[in-house]
Amino acid sequence: MTVSLSNQKMSLPPLSLYIHVPWCVRKCPYCDFNSHKAEENIPEAEYVQALLEDLEADLPYVQGREIHTIFIGGGTPSLLSVEAYKTLLAGLQKKVSFVKDIEITMEANPGTFEAEKFVGYRKLGINRLSIGVQSFADKQLKHLGRIHNGQQAVAAINMAKEAGFNNFNIDLMHGLPDQSQAQALADIQLAIDLGPTHLSWYQLTIEPNTEFFKRPPVLPEDETLWDIQEAGQALLAQHGFVQYEVSAYAQAGKQAKHNLNYWQFGDYLGIGAGAHGKITDLVNTPKSLTASAVFRTWKTRAPKDFLNAEKQFLAGKESIQNEDLGLEFLMNALRLQDGFDLNLFEQRTGFSLDTIAEGIDAAIEKGLLIKQGSQIKTSAKGSLFLNEILAFFM
Repeated sequence: MTVSLSNQKMSLPPLSLYIHVPWCVRKCPYCDFNSHKAEENIPEAEYVQALLEDLEADLPYVQGREIHTIFIGGGTPSLLSVEAYKTLLAGLQKKVSFVKDIEITMEANPGTFEAEKFVGYRKLGINRLSIGVQSFADKQLKHLGRIHNGQQAVAAINMAKEAGFNNFNIDLMHGLPDQSQAQALADIQLAIDLGPTHLSWYQLTIEPNTEFFKRPPVLPEDETLWDIQEAGQALLAQHGFVQYEVSAYAQAGKQAKHNLNYWQFGDYLGIGAGAHGKITDLVNTPKSLTASAVFRTWKTRAPKDFLNAEKQFLAGKESIQNEDLGLEFLMNALRLQDGFDLNLFEQRTGFSLDTIAEGIDAAIEKGLLIKQGSQIKTSAKGSLFLNEILAFFM
């Protein structure tokens, strides 16, 4: 991709905060996230203090912005106590400002639900949950190595609602070992009946460095997977869940603000063991011919190292090269069903629209992209062939 080196049109995007809690009760065989089996006593006080120190080191990246969203992911964040989060949230607000209507999401697993704890989380200002159900079928949950059963999943969701969470996501997988179309649709219907505002519904994929990669399970045939995908999308639409991203479905106005900021190429600080961040720095922009004002960060991965006072939190920092910046933007923004406004491309990358005009025209001619005014989005066909679209911009 030919690029202009002018960053005059670039502006600071909204800023989010990702917080990683690395411990789980048990590592799932499909999981490739930075998660570690929890010991009997999690050093939560020490970890919270380390998180606040990690944020302190990242404060130069804030550049006067407020935090729009917080996402506490893992691992299993709901393993930590209410008191730990009380200390953490109070400490965060001493260092950075929150917008008035900040969205604070916590990932939680049904096997770690305690009614009293979740009432406490809600009172602290955590106002959105993402509940990792994956399936309501006991047979499928056993295949996936989950620590909860279907009945516990339903009970956990009801506890969340009773605790005051009226905005929550349910995570569901499909294409599971021995799963039929009827079973996949039964999972969706039960999830819908439980009243979530958002559903993340995605196909099980086998990732490197997982137990499933070493010993792959037998998954449904491609034809069955396609039938499940089509029938599931129709069922979700029937119940008012609009697909706004590849695997995200929401009721009106309930899209995940935090994830939207990712996909719109916004900025986010990442604190905690193995957390990643993406930052736009308009104060200390590199003057080289290849480095842009945008860079990525990643933190020390192992919890014991993250908690080691003799080690740095920051494990790496890398600028996104100018020649890659437009492609990075498109890889994210074209995941959204509504695509992106051309002005947003200039604001997030600083580059002229001329740098992507030829690729857009070629993809439109192939029927993969649609232009409506200044909005660019994938066609129905294009949403299935994102890699082919991106090839036009390489």
